[in-house]
Amino acid sequence: MSERLPIIGITMGDPTGIGPEITAKALAQRSIYERCKPLVTGDASVMELAVKITQTGLKIHPIQKVSEALFEYGTIDVIDLKDVDVSKLIFGRVSAMGGEAAFDAVKKVIDLALVGDIDATVTGPLNKEALNMAGHHYTGHTEIYADFTHTKDYTMMLVSGKLRVVHVSTHVSLRQACDNVKKERVYAVIKLADQAMKDFGIERPRIGVAGLNPHASDGGLFGFEEIQEIIPAIEKAKAEGLTVDGPVPPDTLFSKALGGQYDIVVAMYHDQGHIPLKVVGFTWNEAEKKWNSVSGVNITLGLPIIRTSVDHGTAFGKAGKGTATEESLVNAIDYAIQFAKQRILRKESTHE
Repeated sequence: MSERLPIIGITMGDPTGIGPEITAKALAQRSIYERCKPLVTGDASVMELAVKITQTGLKIHPIQKVSEALFEYGTIDVIDLKDVDVSKLIFGRVSAMGGEAAFDAVKKVIDLALVGDIDATVTGPLNKEALNMAGHHYTGHTEIYADFTHTKDYTMMLVSGKLRVVHVSTHVSLRQACDNVKKERVYAVIKLADQAMKDFGIERPRIGVAGLNPHASDGGLFGFEEIQEIIPAIEKAKAEGLTVDGPVPPDTLFSKALGGQYDIVVAMYHDQGHIPLKVVGFTWNEAEKKWNSVSGVNITLGLPIIRTSVDHGTAFGKAGKGTATEESLVNAIDYAIQFAKQRILRKESTHE
């Protein structure tokens, strides 16, 4: 019996940003169609424009249902939401229209995944200001997914090469992030990290947990969170048989993980995890004033459906030029395929 290719739903992102262009570039790669069956949720006219800008020579196939998709290389199947007036589209400008279109694409792909019409979802970049201008008051994709899937315990995982990081908190102020370091939440994120690595095929994941304070507080000299909140969470996870180390001083933890000591790292707040990931995955070329590499994947853990994403924003300054790299999106599609295949295998094994 031949292996079933997973159906991957990809949101086009904010139409005034680079999302549609990198989607067109990614789906111009024949190898994507050899590994999965991709389709896009968004506006077909925007994707037509993206194909012209990127000069990929692809055809756009507007559809209303997944069953109408062709899944043929050279053609992009688009669940056409018809929610963008291309004549009013201004690249690089924050707009309610762009925010609404980005939101509609995300909501549609979630709905398709929840009913089982697709196996995984991949999100293109949206703009938080535009999202809120459109009346959708979320701080990002992760919160939208949690809301519409009714998920309480979830977290963001970032991946770049060998480095994998999950977060206790993300889009909150630094002051609030410190307040959010509670043993119940730290424990929940450790559990999510462990399960994610098992879903990825690692039988006994090694988890490194960061301290919040410098030197992981040096036994309480620089703060109380390690002793009162982080260590109890680690001990609880260890008592359940998980392989957990920490709290490890943040200034050495990520280097150890990159060197292979840990399979995944638990970071305490947004920038603690994002900075090392982007140092590894983003490469700036000063001579040419551009990014040579923008790699990395954002994965939401704890959801009933699979969600991966690019690890960059809408890059308004590049929108409409056709020069943005699709590297991160291709990485996100690859991870979605891997997670989807694992779930398909589990479903098939339980039905045997």
